[in-house]
Amino acid sequence: MTFTDSTLPLDRPPARSLLRWGLVAGPFFLTLGLAQAFVRDGFDLGRHPLSVLANGPGGWVQTVNFALTGVMVMAAAVGFKRALGSSARATTWCLGVYGLSVFLAAVFPADPVDGFPPGTPEGPPTSISTIGLLHFIVGALGFLSLAISALTATRPMMRRGLGWLGWFSLFTGLSVVVGFFGGIALPIGVAGIWFAVVIGWVWLAAMSYSLSQTV
Repeated sequence: MTFTDSTLPLDRPPARSLLRWGLVAGPFFLTLGLAQAFVRDGFDLGRHPLSVLANGPGGWVQTVNFALTGVMVMAAAVGFKRALGSSARATTWCLGVYGLSVFLAAVFPADPVDGFPPGTPEGPPTSISTIGLLHFIVGALGFLSLAISALTATRPMMRRGLGWLGWFSLFTGLSVVVGFFGGIALPIGVAGIWFAVVIGWVWLAAMSYSLSQTV
């Protein structure tokens, strides 16, 4: 059985279509998350990560946000694989793991913390639930995977003549490690996590756009 060119897009989405999800994922996640942050009582951008929005009335919106964004990132990872081929397996696989971790953050929500939602005691939690611990583990593995994806994209981008993107990939990988894990271990707190989140989405969009121009 043979397939004509007109049937291929129905059976196997082209790389460019998949890469577009890498452009959409970050703005979608941040827009929906920030929209909630400004209307949910008790939420403070200076103290709370977006993940705690999955708690309390209306928490289902953030749950859906995580699930849909995770699917978008996994679709983009398939686009990376088709655009880069075997030259960047670590980049594509680790990006896929990151997308899966974002999706699993919807399955394992973060615990209430530091006054959110209203009625939660102020300050760090005195205990952590099993689900909350799984959320933390999934998040840590996800950010580590994102960092590796960016770091391993450095050489392939250099070889493609995209030196600026290669250097930006290196900067992103290091920034995600320092931002996320530094935000946990150092006094910078949630600011570091915010930095890791935003720089990661910017990198994904830049990579997705640049690769879409070559396929």
